[in-house]
Amino acid sequence: MQAQSGSVADSFSGERLPPRILRSETLLVLALSLGASAVSALISFVGSVTKPGGLKDQAAQLNTSAAPGRPWLDLAWQLFGVATALVPVALVAHLLLREGVGGLRAIGLDRRRPGFDLGAGAAVAAAIGGTGLVFYLAVRAAGFNLTVVPESLPDVWWKIPVLIASAVQNSLLEEVVVVGYLLRRLGQLGWTPTAALLASAGLRGVYHLYQGIGGLVGNMVMGVVFVLLYRRWGRVGPLVAAHALIDIVAFVGYALLAGKVGWLPTA
Repeated sequence: MQAQSGSVADSFSGERLPPRILRSETLLVLALSLGASAVSALISFVGSVTKPGGLKDQAAQLNTSAAPGRPWLDLAWQLFGVATALVPVALVAHLLLREGVGGLRAIGLDRRRPGFDLGAGAAVAAAIGGTGLVFYLAVRAAGFNLTVVPESLPDVWWKIPVLIASAVQNSLLEEVVVVGYLLRRLGQLGWTPTAALLASAGLRGVYHLYQGIGGLVGNMVMGVVFVLLYRRWGRVGPLVAAHALIDIVAFVGYALLAGKVGWLPTA
């Protein structure tokens, strides 16, 4: 029975599946997640650059109210949005489990090294977060970026928890799909390490293009760094932690500081 079980696992191994199947699977995962976001961001960017006025006079709204004036319905929509955005992560976990490599453990998203994941993630977040803020302020002042509004939720009790949940959802979706899963599949398809790195970083940049040129360039650089760190550590856990911390500081910090400090642009 053990030999038969092993043969079944091998039959679903990603390395043994025909390249045509791997390509179609990868395209479907991206079409259901960040590939679709990239197309949406590109269309949004075209709309922004063809609209009268400069980019910095326009706003890219994140974490907006889904039902203004109806807080409980709004909360339901917020939780629904977070949950459905994580479906591609569950799909990737299923595909990797079917492959016989232990699900998300194969890309280093597990509880084996929580201290390392959090510690390394915090260090990466501190380095990238501060640099990213300075870069955003500079490119916006130069007219190459929209004004990013991280949140415009009503001032209700669930505001901060929802912002934190949104940050964690973003980090899980992006790092699992664009780093762990995509690099694995591109490697199985015979892509060179350099080509796979450019594809991952390029995709990350394009689905942030709705923010402007700064969003594109800044996130491509972040994507290169994250791919290199993933290859060094063999884990997406620290990247998920870093990304979550960066977004939590951005979302919650904006909620607390917007309109109260002069250096933080608001719409």
